[in-house]
Amino acid sequence: MLSFNPLFLPVVLLLMLGSLSLTTHAADPVSLYHFCANATFSQNSLYNSSLNSLLSSLSSNVTRNIEFYNTTSGQNTSDPVYGLFLCRGDVTSQMCRACVAAATKELAAKCSREKIAVIWYDECMIRYSNESIFSTVTVSPRVSLLNTQNITEQNRFNRLVNTTMTDLASRASNFPIGVKKFGTNQTKFSEFQNLYNLVQCTPDLSSADCNRCLQTAINRLPICCDGKQGGRVLFPSCNVRYELYPFYGASPAPPTQGPPSPLPPTGSASGSKGKSKISTTTIVAIVAPIAVSVLLFIVGCCFLIRRGRKKFNAGKGDNALNDITTAESLQFDFSTIEAATNKFSENSKLGEGGFGVVYKGTLSNGQEIAVKRLSKRSGQGAEQFKNEVVLVAKLQHRNLARLLGFCIEGEENILVYEFIPNKSLDNFLYDPKRQRQLDWSKRYKIIDGIARGIQYLHEDSRLKIIHRDLKVSNILLDANLNPKISDFGMARIFGVDQTQGNTSRVVGTYGYMSPEYAMHGEFSVKSDVYSFGVLILEIISGKKNSTFYESDGAEDLLSYAWIHWRDGTPMELLDPVLGDSYSRDEVMRCIHIGLLCVQEDPVDRPSMASIVLTLSSHSVTLQAPQQPAFFLLSKTDMPTKVLESSIPLSVNEASITELHPR
Repeated sequence: MLSFNPLFLPVVLLLMLGSLSLTTHAADPVSLYHFCANATFSQNSLYNSSLNSLLSSLSSNVTRNIEFYNTTSGQNTSDPVYGLFLCRGDVTSQMCRACVAAATKELAAKCSREKIAVIWYDECMIRYSNESIFSTVTVSPRVSLLNTQNITEQNRFNRLVNTTMTDLASRASNFPIGVKKFGTNQTKFSEFQNLYNLVQCTPDLSSADCNRCLQTAINRLPICCDGKQGGRVLFPSCNVRYELYPFYGASPAPPTQGPPSPLPPTGSASGSKGKSKISTTTIVAIVAPIAVSVLLFIVGCCFLIRRGRKKFNAGKGDNALNDITTAESLQFDFSTIEAATNKFSENSKLGEGGFGVVYKGTLSNGQEIAVKRLSKRSGQGAEQFKNEVVLVAKLQHRNLARLLGFCIEGEENILVYEFIPNKSLDNFLYDPKRQRQLDWSKRYKIIDGIARGIQYLHEDSRLKIIHRDLKVSNILLDANLNPKISDFGMARIFGVDQTQGNTSRVVGTYGYMSPEYAMHGEFSVKSDVYSFGVLILEIISGKKNSTFYESDGAEDLLSYAWIHWRDGTPMELLDPVLGDSYSRDEVMRCIHIGLLCVQEDPVDRPSMASIVLTLSSHSVTLQAPQQPAFFLLSKTDMPTKVLESSIPLSVNEASITELHPR
């Protein structure tokens, strides 16, 4: 007959809770962040077929009980795709399979039209590209996440993190190609706290490349996570993480020397001879409170760990709090920014707008940055600042300016962007010496790039975003004159099913604002389409809409373009500096699109998706444009709402950030 030994109660509870925790964890892979980039492709293209085959191959090969797998699909075609998955070194094969399955499904949904993608989960990473990614160190894009809890004794803690991480990286990378490059360690920080570290590289890297990747990630930890109880840096080729709680699986127990010793027999009421006799009732009375205490302690620990995981998860949920946590992972120290800009010296100054000054800076590692230091008395308050941080941190596209980080310290609100060497489009378009650098092929590429960036904002990013301040000074040009849309301080997020918004606070720049927005505060994706139409006509003509008033027999640039279109002389709109070096078909198509974009009724304006398609195809038939809307720029025509204008046409002349290289 079997008897129940009450001494086993704590052990049973521990095993039950451990089993429950593992089961829950295995069923719920934790998504962290994803990134999509490069040229898009159509759903019926050869690349799409190769990509589907690759994702299927990754999912099926995870069943081999391996943590890493790479493969190529369509290698015999002109459009191959290279891909791999990496599971965290301590997860079970079941968890690895679940994570890869979830990640491939999410990639197929969120990066379905772009040729380069990477997605990080807590338990795995998947990436693919149209160029070979095997055995090559890649540290961009990067994602930094942090535990929001502060740490005491920051300096000692930071030193301990650095030394233990560096040592662990050296040991974990010291294996030949093809061997798992993963390591964890546990170090005592205080009497009641241990530091837990984890590092991992893709096994296809050499020892030297793996160590170099890990060191680069470790060097990012003080930037993102200084003074925090936990942090991690994710690169496509490696990742590092530290916490004050055990976030990875336990290391295997050392082998025992023979079978375990049996437990001593328990005393009974009848008693067996010995120095003392303890009744079953007494044992239960002693063990039961202990078991309950252990259970409550374990439940409390599980609650704290799960809460810590939620704070760490930058990819979960769409509420503002989670968004700000994501943005905070990019935080810079004020001292770092001050040193990079030589204490915000005049020599570092790039430009100035109504909301602050922009400086060029150089970080200690040599990276050039653009620092937007918001004015303490600017119209852009804390909410608008957070809005820009949250938005730009989530947006990843080749035609959008990239946010590197930010700083909030005292009254200082600072944004740190990638440095764009060629400043903004207006510095070329309206400069008599530099405008000749913009031949027609470059202008057409700029128009197409802007269109793709706006399409990403409206349709392809996680959120539907209305920019609300598209203009030439907010289009930056990189070293190859590729356009990058910038300045999201006035952008608005729409819900998935939302099509229109309304505001009593009209912001933007006259000349680019649609009539329904300027006069009634109504905005939608078609408001941005209107602004894009003005941009096209300015790029084609080399003329500013805002300074065109009553010149060449027209009230504005839009009317001027319409008159020539109506009279059959549209090529008269073309910038004279272009001479004869242009494609008449492309120019006509752009003028046609521009006039359709500035139609008075938003319904008559095309979507950005159809515009991108029209720019890339010669077979799309466009409807005939009607006379465009125009907004007389006289004082008597001003709307009665609160206005913020970038040209001196109203009482409030606050600019919406005239940033040059950001």
